[in-house]
Amino acid sequence: MVLPLLAQNDARPRARDLGVAPGVFGPAPLNAITDVDGVTVGQVTLVEGDRIRTGVTAVVPHGGNVFQDKVPAGVFVGNAFGKLAGSTQVQELGTIETPIVLTNTLAVAAGIEGIVEWTLARPGNEQVRSVNAVVGETNDGGLNDIRRRSVTATHVRTAIENARGGAVEEGSVGAGTGTRAFAWKGGIGTASRRLPAALGGYTLGVLVQTNYGGVLSIDGVPIGKLLGRYAYQAANVAAADADARGDGSCMIVVATDAPLDARDLERLAARAVFGLARTGSSYSNGSGDFAIAFSTATSLRVRFGADAPAARTVLPTDGVSPLFQAALEATEEAVYNSLFKATTVTSAVGKADALPVAEVRALLERHRPR
Repeated sequence: MVLPLLAQNDARPRARDLGVAPGVFGPAPLNAITDVDGVTVGQVTLVEGDRIRTGVTAVVPHGGNVFQDKVPAGVFVGNAFGKLAGSTQVQELGTIETPIVLTNTLAVAAGIEGIVEWTLARPGNEQVRSVNAVVGETNDGGLNDIRRRSVTATHVRTAIENARGGAVEEGSVGAGTGTRAFAWKGGIGTASRRLPAALGGYTLGVLVQTNYGGVLSIDGVPIGKLLGRYAYQAANVAAADADARGDGSCMIVVATDAPLDARDLERLAARAVFGLARTGSSYSNGSGDFAIAFSTATSLRVRFGADAPAARTVLPTDGVSPLFQAALEATEEAVYNSLFKATTVTSAVGKADALPVAEVRALLERHRPR
């Protein structure tokens, strides 16, 4: 069964429904990466038989021709046990020229193929001979028969073509269909922050694909320890499975309308990776922790083939700190949303239980500072 779009799972809450609102800045209206004007998200969820639990999530930076009007971007790597295709050219040139696709580890090649097909077919790209496709991944082999390589270029193109603004579906969908986080069901999560006018009024949004581990902390409460599921606990410290070691990966996409150049976007991406620490990440040897950040500011776009000087408006470094704070907050909340919205997933390969909302709510009320 191929599910290009699912109805939002309203049976499970988002973090704010439980009073979990990290940080000091408020969210934009959707509390999603799509709050950044022009950014769209498309997803394809693959649930086939009793073995396939995987999918694709695509983030499109703007509604025009992304190849012809490239957006400034930066990449930060917390731990490089993973694959972020296209990252070296982003680091070298400081731009993104395609949608950003997230999928599973063995589908990176399909992600590249789908992006290339979509890009070459866009009007105005008839003479394009090189495409730097950006594809990130986490390994969903604990729930999905990953060796079947079920994701195809067609699925990737469908996700891109279905990209829309508005609310973003979270949890066990798209590239998060088969992921696990902190020994519970992980998935896709998103959140945003809008700075007050005195700090520029900029919007920043984050989308995460959570598949990592450690000792889950929510709003400062050690939920993993209190629920008895966490890395390196005495009962399983010698075990070889990923949950016992805190292994896994997390892909983070950060979008903002603030006029940041590639240097400061790399710094912004770093804060998103740092934000995982607030949730209890182990940043283990077996974890691939990657963030890619881009700006939608039109004055900073790079027109394909342009070689003449152009005026740019760039936020000075002293003005970037509020965005760093926003990235920390939005990343933390996006992770929580990925966990709270995720539903239990069972397959012949394995099972991941949804985070027990009622128990977590009770623990938060009991242990959260007042």
